[in-house]
Amino acid sequence: MTGNKQQPKTERQKKEQEYRQHVEQVTPKYSLPYQMIKAFVLGGLICVLGQAVLNTATQKLGLDKETAAAWCSMLLVLASVLLTGFNIYPKLVEWGGAGALVPITGFANSVASAAIEYQKEGQVFGIGCKIFTIAGPVILFGIVTSWGLGLLYWIGTLLSIA
Repeated sequence: MTGNKQQPKTERQKKEQEYRQHVEQVTPKYSLPYQMIKAFVLGGLICVLGQAVLNTATQKLGLDKETAAAWCSMLLVLASVLLTGFNIYPKLVEWGGAGALVPITGFANSVASAAIEYQKEGQVFGIGCKIFTIAGPVILFGIVTSWGLGLLYWIGTLLSIA
């Protein structure tokens, strides 16, 4: 009887070993330093583009810094949405990882990609319900965090700490 218990155990071990080998073969190999460099380069390029828009708006168009910053943000969001619509931004994300996801363009990409994905379900139940699937938690926790920090600041001013 003990022989029967040994047999399934060895078969199980064999299957587990085969599974581990399969996982090892299909799991992509990444170099962390190389991925970090690509993220740095792509994020840096996005920031350089934003700075170029900002400089052009202030120096050549004569806009004040606040208006130029608003135009810079809007143009970066527009570029991200258009690149997402043409399926270019997801390729940038695949190449540069967090470098493409961290700036404002990554947030615009998350909203646009959800809208594009669910558009076939209709305006209300597709786009309307699903557009903030990814961005919703970011907005929620951003608002809650800013409210909490504002409350702490207000308490600090009442206690003459801040």
